[in-house]
Amino acid sequence: MSDLFIDLKNKVQAANPVIVFPEGTDERILEATSRLASEKVLQPILVGDQSEVSAKAEAGGFSLDGVEVLNPSEYPEFDALVDALVERRKGKTTEEQARKILMDENYFGTMLVYTGKAQGLVSGAAHSTADTVRPALQIIKTKEGVKKTSGAFIMVRGDEKYVFADCAINIAPSSQDLAESAVVSAETARVFGIDPKVALLSFSTKGSAVSPETEKVVEALEILKGMDPNFMYDGELQFDAAFVPSVATKKAPNSPLKGEANVFIFPSLETGNIGYKMVQRLGGFEAIGPILQGLNMPVNDLSRGCNAEDVYKLALITAMQSLDVK
Repeated sequence: MSDLFIDLKNKVQAANPVIVFPEGTDERILEATSRLASEKVLQPILVGDQSEVSAKAEAGGFSLDGVEVLNPSEYPEFDALVDALVERRKGKTTEEQARKILMDENYFGTMLVYTGKAQGLVSGAAHSTADTVRPALQIIKTKEGVKKTSGAFIMVRGDEKYVFADCAINIAPSSQDLAESAVVSAETARVFGIDPKVALLSFSTKGSAVSPETEKVVEALEILKGMDPNFMYDGELQFDAAFVPSVATKKAPNSPLKGEANVFIFPSLETGNIGYKMVQRLGGFEAIGPILQGLNMPVNDLSRGCNAEDVYKLALITAMQSLDVK
């Protein structure tokens, strides 16, 4: 396990937060939560039928000691969750609809977070991103000033740590989306011990090319300036001008980043997704995420191709984010 996760584990362990895993019968989830509980890193809640979860755990050889299992149909505070959901949805959901909705494990788990029973949620091993994100957007909602959530990856290789965003959610972000992504990505960087220096990326550096695509990034920079963030930032910059000091000296001599950016905001989902995978596969970086950004409380989405180690690590990240929630 990398130094980053050893550090996260030590910080999380001291707080021992509660994290809910809606996919309680998934073998990968069972393996990871059994490990988390045995190491006393955090307190896992599994959503599911107690007998089914126990049978799956026994078949896999996983202990449920220290793991709480909650079944929506038998949850003693279910009526309170129904009332809280109806109130949160403000006329969009009736009591009858809420009762049906809360039988869905992701909605049930999200309401546990919203009502304070848990401090974060990890799902997606057996569900689509939409199934994980939709309840979060409807119930947890985005922070004030953030209209859309975005997906970041922490790229780690030895002592090197960088944030790449958005690599998972918004296909064609607007200038406003890019500026918001810059702000929440800087927050993510700080959670993981990175002093954010944010670069708004493009195929152009400071007007070396002009097109609707580059103008979108230029406008994002102006919006970001108006938000008056408390971190260093610049754009529009090609990657080399953002990352290599000698190139920055030539291409962007007046940039405050001076080629030392460590948080990279990609102009589109295709560039972000391709970029992080190239760095991962060609550069030998570990890609940690996607981490959903901009929500009031942490909800994170696994890949359906994940393994138990991925679940373990994303749980640590989610727990770490929960410590940073104000």
